[in-house]
Amino acid sequence: MHSTASPLTGHLTHFEAQALALDDPRPHPPEDALLQLGHAVLTEALDVISDTALEDFQAIICETLIGAFHSAAQRIEREADRARDELNRLSRDFDGSEIADTEMQDATRKAHAADVACLALEFVRDAAAASYTTATGEVWSPWKGHVKASRVTAAQIEARDALRTAKARKHAATDPGATIVAFRAAPQADTEDDAHRIFDALNWAQAQWPDMALATTGAKGGEKIAIKWAKQKAVTLVLAKADFDKNGRAAPFRANDELIALEPVCVLTLANTLNGARGSSLQPFGPALNLGQKAAERGIRHLPVKTRG
Repeated sequence: MHSTASPLTGHLTHFEAQALALDDPRPHPPEDALLQLGHAVLTEALDVISDTALEDFQAIICETLIGAFHSAAQRIEREADRARDELNRLSRDFDGSEIADTEMQDATRKAHAADVACLALEFVRDAAAASYTTATGEVWSPWKGHVKASRVTAAQIEARDALRTAKARKHAATDPGATIVAFRAAPQADTEDDAHRIFDALNWAQAQWPDMALATTGAKGGEKIAIKWAKQKAVTLVLAKADFDKNGRAAPFRANDELIALEPVCVLTLANTLNGARGSSLQPFGPALNLGQKAAERGIRHLPVKTRG
């Protein structure tokens, strides 16, 4: 079997060691090549789209490309789960026969192969998402499902999954397993002044609760800045995205209900940009004010993000 050792490191990574352990004569791509593939896909797409009429749809195109790798990884993960279910059944009904033994080996092989393939696609997805952020400043996150923690991205968990597991504690991959700090900010809070204060507020929160997970809706503006902070700090991110298809104009407030249901120890809000010249002409962001009100009604600590002074 060919070696898949990384040419840059000279030794096997965890992924490459798992790949070599498979009973397959074909080599897997090295981890460096998978990361390069992810970077190349997004870089090429941006090069073609930039400065053309398609630039207006750049976010949709790029996020869909990244989402395709994410969807593929999820489908393969489901195949691995089915193989493990079959393996559990075979183990339970094992009669010692050669046929049963062969079936168990096949199921084990399928599960391990799917696990490695899933991990490979996660590397591609994470590298593509990182290139997207570097090139545009935007942060990709899945509309549904979760992104498991990796060395490339912070863990991202859809709030609905997190709420279910907070009750049942059955699915460790979607359990925040941390103290929740909720954050809501105005779309217009995207200036340099806002970024500095948002980072200050979140750094303060992490100092208070070192195991914190950050819960937000992922909306544009201040919340995107908060997501960047979470990625830099490798803080688990719980997303309660507003579902406009289901809830219409009430979607941002339904998302607030999900944030409150996570039982945060603290709610941070920024209802308007901290840039004085800009903020004086803009109305405060209603959903951020609403989250602060909901927190107060339930006795949850609420701290508005303010200017230094």
